[in-house]
Amino acid sequence: MDFTRDEGQDAVAEVVVSVLERESARDLDLWPKLVESGLLSVALPERFGGDDMGLSEIAVLLTELATDAVAVPALPTLGFALPSLIAGLPDAVAAQVLPAVAGGAILTAALNEPGAPFVTAPATTAVADGDSVRITGHKVAVPYAEQARWLLVPTDTGLALVEREADGLTITASPVSGGMPEATVRLSDVRIPADHLIPDGLPDLHRVAVAAIGAVADGLLKGALTLTAQHLRTRHQFNRPLAEFQAVAQQIADVYVVSRTLHAAAVSASWALSLSDGDAAHRARTDDDLDVLAYTVASELPAAMQKCHHLHGGIGVDVTHSMHRYYSQAKDIARWLGGASFRLDRLGARCSSI
Repeated sequence: MDFTRDEGQDAVAEVVVSVLERESARDLDLWPKLVESGLLSVALPERFGGDDMGLSEIAVLLTELATDAVAVPALPTLGFALPSLIAGLPDAVAAQVLPAVAGGAILTAALNEPGAPFVTAPATTAVADGDSVRITGHKVAVPYAEQARWLLVPTDTGLALVEREADGLTITASPVSGGMPEATVRLSDVRIPADHLIPDGLPDLHRVAVAAIGAVADGLLKGALTLTAQHLRTRHQFNRPLAEFQAVAQQIADVYVVSRTLHAAAVSASWALSLSDGDAAHRARTDDDLDVLAYTVASELPAAMQKCHHLHGGIGVDVTHSMHRYYSQAKDIARWLGGASFRLDRLGARCSSI
């Protein structure tokens, strides 16, 4: 298979790179510049002022941002919530939400419950009450929950689109080590209109979220590898560049192998998911790819980042060093996936069921 980027994907990548070259901010201050560039409209349908591009273009956008460890809410907005809203919202509701995203409104998705990462059977309830629905539950590790305008909340009957200012919604910030904020979210009889509930959308939300996390992981490791290789070329020990020492060369080679493996898994999963046409056999193969990707990210990415830290001689642990941004984001997304053991169990269950 040829995963070479097409013209549309190249165009998205070029715009991201040009924004990063012009702007020095690598946190939320960069978000308005991404809005001005039109990148947040890439995946929106044309009838809502977008470019009508798909998951592959979103993946390219996320990868390019992650290559510079940019801490903005692109992953929860474009990679988690937006695809489910485009596919599931009635036009009347979509007309209120989607244009706001193009204008910079932040979205997020509450994928995890206490002790249940990527929860498949949410304990959060949605109870119909006339022309509205009442939501009650508890979510954890919700990225950018305090900054979001809308939260996509998985419940026992579907995905609930909840406004951050809704009565009964409590958001408590969680301590974080990097630049991506997250929070615990509690919902107590939060009332939403009935047409803000998307039935049967949880499996597709999980599929797209794993593919998006894979795209970010791909970019993070690519960027960390580049940063580390540059350090090894320019840092001298015993009057020789570190890169000339055999043990060092072997370790950076190991990181390169992981980086290429992760890239292949991420691009393959996004490509397969973007081609999904409802065929059961294709869907099963795509789910296989996504489970492999999730395990690769949770298992291999943190270990590769640790090796990059080691090759920096420890200076990367300083929060003012760029390596810290890569490492903290890598640890966050691996944790959001549930960790290596959790993902290995899921992958093993899939293998044993074949």
